[in-house]
Amino acid sequence: MARPDPKRSSLSANGRRPSARELALETCLAVQQGHSLADCLEPAPKRLDSERDRAFCSELSYGFCRRCFLLRDILRQRLDRPLKPRDRDVETVLLLGLYQLRYTRVSDHAAVNESVKLLQQLGKRWARGLVNAVLRGYLRQPDRRCGLEEAAACYPGWMRRRIEQDWPEQADDLLLAGNRRAPMTLRVDLARLSREQALHRLAGVGIEAHAHARVDTALVLDRPRAVDALPGFAQGLLSVQDAAAQLAAPLLDPRPGDRVLDACAAPGGKTLHLLQYCPDLDLLALDKDAERLQRVRENLDRGGAQACLRVADAGEPDSWHEGRSFDRILLDAPCSASGILRRHPDIRLLRQDADIPALANQQRRLLEALWPLLRPGGRLLYATCSIFREENELQIADFMQRHPDSVEVTPNAVQWGEKRPFGRQLFTGDQDMDGFFYALLEKAESP
Repeated sequence: MARPDPKRSSLSANGRRPSARELALETCLAVQQGHSLADCLEPAPKRLDSERDRAFCSELSYGFCRRCFLLRDILRQRLDRPLKPRDRDVETVLLLGLYQLRYTRVSDHAAVNESVKLLQQLGKRWARGLVNAVLRGYLRQPDRRCGLEEAAACYPGWMRRRIEQDWPEQADDLLLAGNRRAPMTLRVDLARLSREQALHRLAGVGIEAHAHARVDTALVLDRPRAVDALPGFAQGLLSVQDAAAQLAAPLLDPRPGDRVLDACAAPGGKTLHLLQYCPDLDLLALDKDAERLQRVRENLDRGGAQACLRVADAGEPDSWHEGRSFDRILLDAPCSASGILRRHPDIRLLRQDADIPALANQQRRLLEALWPLLRPGGRLLYATCSIFREENELQIADFMQRHPDSVEVTPNAVQWGEKRPFGRQLFTGDQDMDGFFYALLEKAESP
């Protein structure tokens, strides 16, 4: 998604810094216009005065995205008629107010009064009575939904239906898990530091953590911390990465001297992990977005690793491929990101049902373009952070039917996820991991 306009909105006019609520309102409006939550919040540390304000802004912004569909339903039941599209800002003030009353420890008085004050910054004083009445009405008659009923109401209808259709037995757990907050998980560079040493270093600065039960490079923190507080982060000894994403490098299992393609590399977490797993690689990392590819460079620099980086569309090899085949290919394919709703709740607002077939077509295009570049006997790892079957096992089933020279490889001693007819699916929240799909394919040797 495009980054929001860096110019300050009317919420922070007159040369003053915005309050946490003002910046949260500005952020939530931008997300509803199609911008990524992470991009919108990136400038927040420079625009807010204190760590407390930054934390409150983040809480409101993430909470709004996580609960938006439920909050809209609550609001709809309390309005005599819908607000006009031009009053999306007033609606968002109301939703943020409801979020504070329902999910935070902000006093009722402050939540109501500060919501009314936001209208003055918007120049919509006419709505003060409406906001005051709706929020005070909620205090008198709060919404009583809880548990699974509440969780299901936090999803757009199309997403809930896909989850229920794809995974009827797991749907309830998936709906609940997608609304929980994800743990902050670290990857340890085991070539330079053991997990025990990393835990000792973290404890030395007052950070509690524990080793992940299934992924031997992963540590799970007791609560999120700023990366600059992590001893060894700046040197690449520690990286922030969900445990599910840490499975990619050992699954691909490159060997010294291998020529490796990381086809959709940004932001570079898996790229660096591949080089930490096996430093002696001839690795080419591609991304079609130059700005995102710069993040790959920053990740590699932090870890002291080197690779060839190129701005290119992996699906158009004529523009970048030099003729040499690859021993290993990682295709971390563009996808719905439906498996990482815990970390990126704005996906509920940014994705539409029609996006899924379009993404599946893009994944198919990438697979078709990259398979001829793999040498016989080489391996391609297809990965998504999705829980939708159309992007995962059905995609691989379709691919293998068209390519009889593809053979699925079953990794040894796997203790995570569920084996599917094609590939392996991790469900959101299982074993403290995000929802991911992996399929490891080997190209058959010529007869």
